[in-house]
Amino acid sequence: MAGHSTKLKVGLVQMRCGKDAAANFARAIDGIRSAVKRGAGVVCLQELFRSQYFCQVEDHKHFRLAEPIPGPSTQALGKLAKQFKIVVIASLFERRAAGLYHNTAAIIDANGKLLGKYRKMHIPDDPLYYEKFYFTPGDLGFRAWPTRYGKLGVLVCWDQWYPEGARLTALQGAQILFYPTAIGWHPSEKAKHGKTQHDSWETIQRSHAIANGCYVVVPNRVGHEAPDGGDGIEFWGQSFVADPSGQILAKASATKEEVLVVPIDLAKVDETRTHWPFLRDRRVDAYGDITKRLID
Repeated sequence: MAGHSTKLKVGLVQMRCGKDAAANFARAIDGIRSAVKRGAGVVCLQELFRSQYFCQVEDHKHFRLAEPIPGPSTQALGKLAKQFKIVVIASLFERRAAGLYHNTAAIIDANGKLLGKYRKMHIPDDPLYYEKFYFTPGDLGFRAWPTRYGKLGVLVCWDQWYPEGARLTALQGAQILFYPTAIGWHPSEKAKHGKTQHDSWETIQRSHAIANGCYVVVPNRVGHEAPDGGDGIEFWGQSFVADPSGQILAKASATKEEVLVVPIDLAKVDETRTHWPFLRDRRVDAYGDITKRLID
């Protein structure tokens, strides 16, 4: 970051996904281009943007959607990143080897090079979110990457409920935490639980921004998807950016595709961490039990 402005615009691409992977990829590219036209230096795509959210069922046919990293998607996005001098964060279904798959975010720097990848650490297994069938838990740990536009941390969806992941990423100097996401309502539950579920999702992530004195950027998908029949999931969109004090700077629609481009100032990270010195006052000598499943 030496010699660079601390001011930056981040782009979030919130989109619907159909059954045609090529069409989804083209829509994502259009979203990136739209963000670039509005000055974005970093653009983050939603979780598993190349396909509909296939984890609603356990079906071996969906493994055909996976690809290696590096691979075709990172190559195409790398060319785009180099052309526009932007950082791209892309959530992909990674085929690591036969029988070994991950839910992985690729981090591509502004020179077009694949800077690294983050493999989703927390894997859910809930009704219509049967991710344990498809994804091996991540084995690369929590990471922050120095990019042309700042030090960025990347986690994925279910990771967003865990303060440990946010903290360990922030401790490596991450100024922004990105959470590419695919979350929504079961249609039958929306009327009774919808508002509470969404409020909880938003609140926990705003708390990560406050506790770690950093920006939090969350692109979520939108629209109703039932790729294999059934009631499906109504993805709630509402992608957002929170500042280091947890205030929401911008939020997308709950029902429409949208590209958010949000100006931020990374100088506020240092300022906030100095005025609210949570990192200074941590009692690292007293936290040993955090590695236990339960304290008896």
